[in-house]
Amino acid sequence: MYKVFVNDKPLFLTNKIQKETDFKLFLLDSVDIDKIIIKYFQNKIDKAILYHPDEKEILKKIKEKIPVQKAGGGVVYNNEGKILFILRNGKWDLPKGGTEKNENMESTAMREVEEETGVNKLKINRKLPKTYHIFKRNGKYRLKITTWFEMSTNFEGELNGQVEEGIEQVVWMDKKQIKQAMENSYENIKLLIHEAGILP
Repeated sequence: MYKVFVNDKPLFLTNKIQKETDFKLFLLDSVDIDKIIIKYFQNKIDKAILYHPDEKEILKKIKEKIPVQKAGGGVVYNNEGKILFILRNGKWDLPKGGTEKNENMESTAMREVEEETGVNKLKINRKLPKTYHIFKRNGKYRLKITTWFEMSTNFEGELNGQVEEGIEQVVWMDKKQIKQAMENSYENIKLLIHEAGILP
């Protein structure tokens, strides 16, 4: 099962149907994905399920219906065990960005962290779960698939937010601060923080 966020609300892609549910159910093969997305943005749908019987085919099918943008990002720990966060467009987020031509995901994630925060000397420790969300650019809806990596650094220099990317602040946070920041963050970031074992 995949959990895609549309306007910060869940859209589940699954091969299982639950009988008792308040979710709207659509068949992935025949659905007009744009119509569903518009309903999410108009607050006419809060949660829905896109069903396809073959779990291995689900992502392939969704990619046929909506352009995909691949991105890489980092959950970066410093020597004190604090994690690097950015405040972008008034919400707490993690550094991430789109992949460039002939660039692998590890390189994308490390480059984006450095560009958005000024933090370097990065080392990748492990791959984390991917996140999925739908956004609108140039009048078209796109599915952003972000591959996340846990990283560590012994960087102790000045944090420097990338202004042209709308980054207002860059800070190192401990668990208590992260818990508070999650009250003003995106659902896919909350999910990642939970799945990465940072917060219960």
